[in-house]
Amino acid sequence: MANFCLCLVAERPEPKVEQLVAELRRLQRVKRTLEEEVTTSQALGDTLRGQWEALCSEAFCLEGTLKEKEGSCGVLRFKCEELEQEAQRQRAQNQEKEELLELYRCQIEETKLRHRKARVKFGKELQQLMEQHKNLYSAFSPARLPGEVAAAENAAAELLKAEKLKMSQLARLQEDLAETRGGPARVDTGASSEAV
Repeated sequence: MANFCLCLVAERPEPKVEQLVAELRRLQRVKRTLEEEVTTSQALGDTLRGQWEALCSEAFCLEGTLKEKEGSCGVLRFKCEELEQEAQRQRAQNQEKEELLELYRCQIEETKLRHRKARVKFGKELQQLMEQHKNLYSAFSPARLPGEVAAAENAAAELLKAEKLKMSQLARLQEDLAETRGGPARVDTGASSEAV
């Protein structure tokens, strides 16, 4: 067996110098190629590491911004709820004021109607008194006429006092209505002037 190995070694020819030089040059080229790839890989690694650090920094900044925005959003949500509660309170107050205005309006209309009826009644009574005085003038002596006229004037004065009282009540109601509306009071005295 040992003789056979020696025979093989003896039979294999030694490499030529040109082959060794060519192999050496090939290996040097491979080495340069590998060195370039390693340099490129290192540069790429450095670039990726820088990008990773930049992304981590940006993510940290974005987390801070997100927390800040969430805080602002909470404050705005709270203010929004407060404004909604205030709006509901204002709506409730407006509803109460509208109901109060409607009540005052009805009271004013009722007062005007009573005043109108009283004015018509006053006019009729005054007309009746005038007719009665005409009849009494012809039925009684002129000596009694001044007393009857005074009584009629007293009755007319009482009716005028009653009318003034109704007008005062109407004026107060209109002032209350004006204060509720926030506008100036306006008292309609045209009908009273016509009745007087």
